[in-house]
Amino acid sequence: MKVLGLISGVALAFPALAETVVPSRTIRPYHIITEMDVTFAAGDLASGFARLSDVIGQEARVALYAGRPILVGDIGPPAIINRNQIVALRYNANGISIATEGRALERGAIGDRIRVMNLGSRATLFGKILEDGTIRVRN
Repeated sequence: MKVLGLISGVALAFPALAETVVPSRTIRPYHIITEMDVTFAAGDLASGFARLSDVIGQEARVALYAGRPILVGDIGPPAIINRNQIVALRYNANGISIATEGRALERGAIGDRIRVMNLGSRATLFGKILEDGTIRVRN
């Protein structure tokens, strides 16, 4: 029993040290995060980041303040489509393939589902952003 008490006493005296990624300066929304923008601070958050590589190259979704932990929902992949941008729309189903132009009604990154307006019919549709910047429309 004495050994167990001694071990638990040591564990309490020396808590596990962990670091979390924090901005080194204020980062505005839509800014792509670089190595110069982030550093480590003491602390461990379940919804934070422990590695710089997980944060660098991502886009800030909200304002990130210096010294405050960067949370998972605060950043994401960089947007490749901007609001009001003219985009190519693609529809493929049952052997039918339709290609036309549309206007993006939202910003988005690869894989995001956004609203777009078909310029020919003025209909509002939803589509997924593909790697080449086109929008795959689903019914």
